[in-house]
Amino acid sequence: MNLIVDILRAAIPAGTPLLLGTLGEIYVERSGILNLGVEGIMIMGAVTAFGVTTLTSNVWLGIFASAIAGGMMALIHAFDCVTLKANQTLSGLALTMLGLGLSGLIGKRYIGMPLSSKLQNVPLKGLVNIPVIGPVLFDQDPLVYISYILAFLFWFFLFNTRFGITLRSVGESPEVADSAGINIPAIQYFAVFLGGIMSGLGGAYLSVAYAPVWIEGMTAGMGWIVLAITIFSLWRPERAILGSYLFGGVRVLQYRLQPLGISPNILNMMPFVFTILVLMIASREISKKRIGAPASLGVSYQREKTL
Repeated sequence: MNLIVDILRAAIPAGTPLLLGTLGEIYVERSGILNLGVEGIMIMGAVTAFGVTTLTSNVWLGIFASAIAGGMMALIHAFDCVTLKANQTLSGLALTMLGLGLSGLIGKRYIGMPLSSKLQNVPLKGLVNIPVIGPVLFDQDPLVYISYILAFLFWFFLFNTRFGITLRSVGESPEVADSAGINIPAIQYFAVFLGGIMSGLGGAYLSVAYAPVWIEGMTAGMGWIVLAITIFSLWRPERAILGSYLFGGVRVLQYRLQPLGISPNILNMMPFVFTILVLMIASREISKKRIGAPASLGVSYQREKTL
């Protein structure tokens, strides 16, 4: 029983960067924009958070800086896709390559350096004593608790507010939304910027909380897993929680199985094999329930000119 609790407890922080990135990507794709640059944005968030924390000895300042860096990176994609009407797939891939290269350049000076300040676990009195659930959910660091709140807020605003209806209408039928007087570019810019902030926070969590060290390429494909969880969650924030922690659990098992002598290559494959399985399950569910991606996902909207 203790082993199960330990694995579940470790799965929460392992899945938190995925949850943060997925919440942002859900909003981006709900607006009709496909962002394949999540990996690049997350790695830039990670190096920014580590660098600023090292220079200032203030972890929260590092986290704030990572959110800004993520948002600024995402605005490049927004400008390409919303303003210039560029191919969204190519723009996202270019953003990933840019982020990976730039983070490697910036992070050279931080390789091997200890982090001056890191997030510490803060057990919530009373709640942490609840059997099983308590130590799993309520003996974590502050950013994990913030992710719980953000998941609820993202769900609430998407499905229970006028803004959420507007965002979903832009992704489903921008022509109808435009005829209703909605400013399509403004909504999409905001959604992409918000998605960048969340991906930046996900990267920050990696470098100042989960593994407080800078390693080049430390996201190790997590941005691509975020895209898979977005599909698995059927573009719903509440389902993203389950998907993120499932992947977090797979990552924990990956480390737990290392002492058994299993080939490191096989262990490194585990998250991505699980990604394929998740996509197969999600595709079956989407087909069965006739639920699909936002209708205008990946298609840059251009208003028809009237004579």
